[in-house]
Amino acid sequence: MPRLDPATTALLTVECQNGVVGDESALPELAKEARDSGMLGRVAGLVDAAHAAGVQVLHAVAERRPDGRGANTNARLFRAAGKLPVRQLTGSRAVEVAAPIEVAADDLVLRRLHGLSPMAGTDLDPLLRNLGIRTLVVTGVSSNIAIPNTVFDAVNLGYQVVVPSDAITGVPASYTAEVIRNSLALVAAITTTEALTTEWALPR
Repeated sequence: MPRLDPATTALLTVECQNGVVGDESALPELAKEARDSGMLGRVAGLVDAAHAAGVQVLHAVAERRPDGRGANTNARLFRAAGKLPVRQLTGSRAVEVAAPIEVAADDLVLRRLHGLSPMAGTDLDPLLRNLGIRTLVVTGVSSNIAIPNTVFDAVNLGYQVVVPSDAITGVPASYTAEVIRNSLALVAAITTTEALTTEWALPR
């Protein structure tokens, strides 16, 4: 893994929200894996380490309006999401960042109403460019869809991408290792939360 300059590096959490990985998740199997694997706690630890090191933190949240206006309907995934008992409605607890992740005053929370990736569905790209960010650390869920989309979108836009392998997850659990090995490792630097926290703790 290359040295990460806090001034040009950002940490992104993807869909680490109550309605996805929290106790009242619309996707209980994914939420259980996020908690039981320790992934959610490791993301929280990375966020704390980033705050301490002066690394910009951003939280990408997926949500929808109560009337569904503007939301995708062009895939089975989107249509199913609209029928789930827990919906990611704007302004609800479901779209708040899940504990134990701490959202600091300097963090940016990006909310998207459409798409599979915060890079395509929000102002993430221009915000990163305005902040002078060149390297993006991607964490969260899920390794099935949102994480690969985010990584590929970021790489296509010219960012160096770092993925801590133990700070992402999906279902089934075994799939995460496969997508890292066969896809993400081809385009991103793969590391661990321990290596990142150690890196950010080094004196500058």
